[in-house]
Amino acid sequence: MAEVSAEARIGAPAEKVWAQLTDWSAYGEWNATHTSFPKGGPAVLEVGATFQENMKLMGFPAEVEWTVEELTPARVLAIRGKGPMSVTVATRYTLTPDGDATTVRIDGEFTGAAVSLMAGKLKDSATAALNESLRKLAGLVA
Repeated sequence: MAEVSAEARIGAPAEKVWAQLTDWSAYGEWNATHTSFPKGGPAVLEVGATFQENMKLMGFPAEVEWTVEELTPARVLAIRGKGPMSVTVATRYTLTPDGDATTVRIDGEFTGAAVSLMAGKLKDSATAALNESLRKLAGLVA
């Protein structure tokens, strides 16, 4: 298993950050690993909703079938997906209001046999992608 996380304080209220985070048409403007939603983002954002995402990590393309596991609007979005080579991917976005700003934390987890072979490189690549994503997200909402 490889676990990664990144956190940033963004100078915008949680509701504004959430609106950008869940604007599927603009997801690629800030998410560093996202390449496309082949069938669009989730039609309705609710627990149990599913959607497909094409991603690129460590230079490799991957298609992930996501399911929304936890949802608290403007606070938490947790998704878990199945990727190639039986890899399971989990991503959790946590928004914590901080005055007129928001602390955004992204936690990621990768599990599966293929992960153990490249856990170190995967952690480095994914952590860099999370930090880049937070910088871009901040730029869009600040």
